[in-house]
Amino acid sequence: MIPALMEETLVLLKPDCLEGRKCGEVLKRFEEAGFDVFAVKMMRLSDEILREHYSHLADKPFFPEIQGFMQSSPVVAIAMRGENAITRVRDMVGPTDSTIADKGTIRGDFGQDKMRNVVHASDSVENGQAELKRFFAEGELQD
Repeated sequence: MIPALMEETLVLLKPDCLEGRKCGEVLKRFEEAGFDVFAVKMMRLSDEILREHYSHLADKPFFPEIQGFMQSSPVVAIAMRGENAITRVRDMVGPTDSTIADKGTIRGDFGQDKMRNVVHASDSVENGQAELKRFFAEGELQD
């Protein structure tokens, strides 16, 4: 039998998640799915961290709208690990566009559109590692 692939991932609970008072429900879903949470923190996002995190969108005309939304309140950064975490978490959150996300997914149940979609989730093992380093300082992640 092939051993399961343990992966680490970042999930951000976005401002609409906090405003909608859904943080506990979202975290509960991940924990009930068997993910281990190994760091959590609430933070306000700087211009610098947003430009780095959204570097693929930073030169787009709609980036200021994303930036304004992501800075409208604190976010909650969650470091999780589990078997095949990247794929499993992304399956749980659903597609970026909440209007096409299936009911039962986090975005399908709580999201409004492409930007107000409750959560960000790492899309690859490499991005998960880079994002964990971006949002958590050395020493903030538990082993």
